[in-house]
Amino acid sequence: MRTDPPQWESQPDEPAVATAAEIAESTAATLATIGQRIREARNTRNMTLQSLAAASGLSTSMLSLVERGRASPSIGSLIVIASALGITMSELVASEPTTDEKLVVRAGEPPAIETAQHVIRRLMRDDRARGVTVAVNEYQPRTGSNDRPVTHSGFEYGYVLEGRLTVEVDGAVYILNPGDLISYLSQRPHRIWNHGTTIVRTLWFNIDRP
Repeated sequence: MRTDPPQWESQPDEPAVATAAEIAESTAATLATIGQRIREARNTRNMTLQSLAAASGLSTSMLSLVERGRASPSIGSLIVIASALGITMSELVASEPTTDEKLVVRAGEPPAIETAQHVIRRLMRDDRARGVTVAVNEYQPRTGSNDRPVTHSGFEYGYVLEGRLTVEVDGAVYILNPGDLISYLSQRPHRIWNHGTTIVRTLWFNIDRP
């Protein structure tokens, strides 16, 4: 009895590397969206800029610039803003939740966003139903997630794809090489940095549920 061979999905072409202009354009659009979402969440909770500043530890002027899309916050700043608003960072940065029907996310599909600390971030998966976000982060030399350690709700797994990454958790410093994995409660003060002279790429999982 003859059986037909399985129908394999055709392989896409290699994804094009985003240019500086494309990153700048997608960053500007994303900053405007993030600012609008922060303002809407703040107004919904009847919070003033001053009360959000007190809850997040950021200055009122900085928050005002972020809400107007005039400033690019660091990943750490976005996390503390979201925590102060009682939401997750993915609710601020994600375009649309990824549906279960979408099994594959191609490398070039998510837009590349550059943070204030010059970290290029691609949010590969935003599974709000399960409280999981997966991102590929690219740290240029001498850049990091935040200038100071931050805390927020959730749990994190970080896997180094390329380069040498420094992660500080509770004041202890860990040096990670390609293939190394780190995991910790996000309530523990932490900071991520590339102290080297070459690019570091990581795959980062944030779990919003304990």
